[in-house]
Amino acid sequence: MKNVTLNNGIKMPILGFGVFKISDDKECEQCVDEAIKTGYRSIDTAAFYLNEEAVGRGIKRSGIAREKLFVTTKLWVQDAGYENAKRAFEKSLKNLQLDYLDLYLIHWPFGDYYGSWRAMEELYKAGKVRAIGVSNFTSDRLVDLIMNNEVVPAVNQVETHPFYNQLEEKKIMEELKVQIESWGSLSQGKNDIFKNEILSSIGNKYGKSVAQVILRWHIQHDVVVIPKSVHKERIIENYSIWDFQLSEKDMADIDSLNTGIPYINSRTVETAKRLNNLKFPK
Repeated sequence: MKNVTLNNGIKMPILGFGVFKISDDKECEQCVDEAIKTGYRSIDTAAFYLNEEAVGRGIKRSGIAREKLFVTTKLWVQDAGYENAKRAFEKSLKNLQLDYLDLYLIHWPFGDYYGSWRAMEELYKAGKVRAIGVSNFTSDRLVDLIMNNEVVPAVNQVETHPFYNQLEEKKIMEELKVQIESWGSLSQGKNDIFKNEILSSIGNKYGKSVAQVILRWHIQHDVVVIPKSVHKERIIENYSIWDFQLSEKDMADIDSLNTGIPYINSRTVETAKRLNNLKFPK
């Protein structure tokens, strides 16, 4: 497994397993266990996914030593603020049945996320989390946070896929020493991505699926990926990407698919209203 080194020296697997929209507890637990047994060592969840407890059970069920895993969860908008973030962190830790987190992210840049960041800096300094970061932060928000706080985010998890490749944003993150991580790495199956002629042609050349080609493209761009699946064969397939390498032409052809249009634009009024109104039961 290839790792990336975060700005504090912590190593993070470049390929992980995500659990977004795996809402059935038994299914989520089984998938996490299956992923770890396949070889994944990074698991990504969030308080908003409402499956942290199932993820925790899946980790225990796998029997893998805690220190061999890299576990990420996220702080939701309704828990923004200094005191709220402290409480939410402890609840996530309890749900996951863990003594510490490897990475804790602010899920969206809404609400009092500056208060959240102060709390997260304290948790980081206390050794309760090995790295802290953000998610869905545009470059201007990221720069502002860095210039007004002590700890530079280790990771920014953003929408990234062949139709929205974020390569220009990635350059800025590299300058800021923030690791880019992709959510929606397979475009959530939208726009007939699995039938795309360019991706299919490249896959046929290597005897690989379109999903494997996309994941390999991300990794060769040094983008951390966390694909999700509830099917054992696809969990294995998504992990089986280490025996081939895309050519420079392949990479350029996939880069050319970029439309520059995200599925979720965090800068719109509609997104701000919707995400601030999204609540989950406590």
